[in-house]
Amino acid sequence: MSAVYIVKEIYIYPIKSLAGISLESAKAEEMGFENDRRWMLIDAENQMLTQREHRIMSQFYPQISDGKISITFQDQKHEFSINEHLEKAIEVNVWDDKSEVVEVNLETSKWFSQHLGFECKLVKIIKNGDRKHESSRLKETFNVSLADGYPYLLIGSKSLDFLNDKLDEKITIKRFRPNVVVSTRNPHEEDDFKTFAIGEVQFKNIKPCGRCVMVNNDPENGRLKKEPLKTLSKYRNVDNSVLFGTNIVSLNSGIISVGDEVVF
Repeated sequence: MSAVYIVKEIYIYPIKSLAGISLESAKAEEMGFENDRRWMLIDAENQMLTQREHRIMSQFYPQISDGKISITFQDQKHEFSINEHLEKAIEVNVWDDKSEVVEVNLETSKWFSQHLGFECKLVKIIKNGDRKHESSRLKETFNVSLADGYPYLLIGSKSLDFLNDKLDEKITIKRFRPNVVVSTRNPHEEDDFKTFAIGEVQFKNIKPCGRCVMVNNDPENGRLKKEPLKTLSKYRNVDNSVLFGTNIVSLNSGIISVGDEVVF
């Protein structure tokens, strides 16, 4: 009998709130996949920028090649080196967490400012420990990247199928910005995963992920819709939080690939 729980898709989002990149394999690290949400845009007051306020951010498409990240927006392209950054530390907040970051370079910040229509900077988190996130549930502190909370988001395939059965206009998994999509038997069973291995990596489930209005932003065109939050809230509302997918952390570093089995 073939295994049920198989990795179907892997994604990283190098710059917080911009489009993601689909990968065949990725290196898991404590802070998340290599190059996942290590960069972020901040405004003139050093506040983080996300699609919640600026839906157009979903239309910036990154690619990684030869040690460089290139960003395409409409017919414009810009690139910078993965390793480059200025020296001056900047303190920013990602929700309730303080984080130390550095600006990538002045030219990249200027390019984003021109295309977004207001002053902003592209910043990078450099090393483990520059942002710590405390789990109120576990009373544990994690070294994390610039993701909203936890380093990894996992979604089971049946959760999306179950939702799409209820929607007039079908959506793709991209609405939920997962890192790992696995084939499952039942909707939302990933909520109850405990610890498990994929490829070389042990993962631990922390808690199901509460969703915000961002899932209503259609990544194909940057338009705000009423769904899927409206339908989800009818059957996935727990303690005033609409849940979809689950937050996980890695317990070691290593490679995971599409096609790997999830081993419990």
